[in-house]
Amino acid sequence: MTVWWPAVALLGCVLSAAHSLAPSPSDRYEKSFRLTRTTRAHVQQLLKKYKEQHLGNMHFEDRSQQLKSLPSLSTDFYSWLNLTDWERLHAAFWDMQIYWNMLDWKRKQLEKEDRDHKEVRWSISHIQWDLRDLMNQVKSQMNYMRRSWSKATSPTVHPPLNTEASSKTAWDSRVEGYIILRDLDLYLTKLARDFLLLASKTRS
Repeated sequence: MTVWWPAVALLGCVLSAAHSLAPSPSDRYEKSFRLTRTTRAHVQQLLKKYKEQHLGNMHFEDRSQQLKSLPSLSTDFYSWLNLTDWERLHAAFWDMQIYWNMLDWKRKQLEKEDRDHKEVRWSISHIQWDLRDLMNQVKSQMNYMRRSWSKATSPTVHPPLNTEASSKTAWDSRVEGYIILRDLDLYLTKLARDFLLLASKTRS
């Protein structure tokens, strides 16, 4: 019997060390914040490239046009502040899924309409990978929260959006790509604030 005690003690030390090395909720949120910031930098680079190659002007700006399919960027501060952690994460997962779908739709559209500018399509794919990583991180954070709950709903992966098939000019179609990237840039700023708030709450 005494032969087993050293092995048991060693196993206990290994498990204790593994537990201490496991990332805390704060670490997870800070990791998501860093990835959000990196993704936003990729979006900004692509937006500049997209405006230059598809709109003919790298300084093009148009804040008047919106796409109804995209999440609203207007937020009441006190409502935002009073969201539960679950509501905040669930909303983030939903919103990122919408942007992923819209980027996928625009990338495939560009593939059909424009065989040139492959670099733009590749950059869109790269941002989709970033968003997918972020969604997986958010889903992991939600699963972590659910362990202490008896009931909870899982984040829903929504199917690709049905874009309006209205009569549009080639210019309108190109501007749509600009709007998606423009709003995604702004949305990622908001998402970064969400992760910073969540990290600060888990540290307190």
